Amino acid sequence: MLAGVFVNRLAGFLQIFLVLFITDRGFSTGQAGLALGLWGAGGVLGTILGGYLSDRLSARAATLISMLGSAALLISILYIGYYPLLLLVVILAGIVTPIYRPAAQTMITEVVPRSQLVMVTAMYRLCLNLGTTAAPLLGVALVSVSYDLLFWGEALAALIYGLIAVRFLPRRVRPPGEPAAEPSQAPSGTPAKQPRSGYRAVLSDTRYVFYLAAVFLIIVVHVQYTASLPLAIVDADLNLWWYGAVVALNAALVVTVEVPATKWVQAWPLPVIAVLGFGLFAVGYGMYAIAIVPVFLILGTLIWTSSEIIGGPTTNAYPGMIAPAHLRGRYFGAMQSAVGLGFTVGPVAGVALWNLLGQGVWLWAAGVAVLSAICARIGMRAPSKPPTEAEREPAAEPAG
Repeated sequence: MLAGVFVNRLAGFLQIFLVLFITDRGFSTGQAGLALGLWGAGGVLGTILGGYLSDRLSARAATLISMLGSAALLISILYIGYYPLLLLVVILAGIVTPIYRPAAQTMITEVVPRSQLVMVTAMYRLCLNLGTTAAPLLGVALVSVSYDLLFWGEALAALIYGLIAVRFLPRRVRPPGEPAAEPSQAPSGTPAKQPRSGYRAVLSDTRYVFYLAAVFLIIVVHVQYTASLPLAIVDADLNLWWYGAVVALNAALVVTVEVPATKWVQAWPLPVIAVLGFGLFAVGYGMYAIAIVPVFLILGTLIWTSSEIIGGPTTNAYPGMIAPAHLRGRYFGAMQSAVGLGFTVGPVAGVALWNLLGQGVWLWAAGVAVLSAICARIGMRAPSKPPTEAEREPAAEPAG
């Protein structure tokens, strides 16, 4: 499954080139921007739908729907010349493509022992980061030949991931220690009241809502390195080489350090991980607030990257630690939708605040990071006791 995630992310270059493709087809930049916005909005809806399908059907079924559906829709975009229909297909592709995200994390939670969950999540993030880093380079190579090759390449990657899911992922996994589902009976012999289900049950978990708020807020802060930081560097009359250096430093550290560091960090108390994993962003961006000069750029980036390394794996694994078995997909879907919403709101808010406050945007970002750390500390509770050794063998139906 991790190999499938890597292949899928390696081909995740379409969103980067969507605006260029649409304008190349003769549409205006405004029309291209609207299409990109609808793609992003569809992504938020898609993760919610992915959580529902993972619980209702299975993580494997949700992955197949995502991969096969996105392959067909992406190819359709290539051959549509009517703008309203193009918008419809773009938003459908935006919805269908990210369905696999909560499904993948649900599957990891179901097949991996609790003691290994954070480490495997770190490996999952490594696959995402490697694929995301290489995707633009591969996309440039393909688009230099033709847009047809770009779209067919991404569709092929989706099909490969779908084939991996068919061949290797179990149809349905019974979480470790959970007996086969049978109708619940009350002592009187009448059916017992069923546990709450659906996203209303997720949102009724007050502490989890605090966790979702923390995730949303820290993503809004995190994306400022792509939204506000280049504006700040240009405003400070620094060469844009420094922006490239900051981005490369962050990517290199996350890819090379996160997995080894997780072996150590995963043993820390959850409150410590919550505070450092969110709060160090405030310190890092506080360095930017002092002055946009090379020494503070490098020092600040090192600090907030350490926050990402400390908090990323545990924060992403956390829904699987505390979610009821019948709601795992929805818990992950809610988390992924908070991430998507943060990526949507963050750049708009950051640029608007930069225009209003200038360098003051970094103090604003640091304050929001502190607020996210407070929400994380409130929301991230210690998980229940892990299953015993006898319970750690997942019962699964074979894929074939």
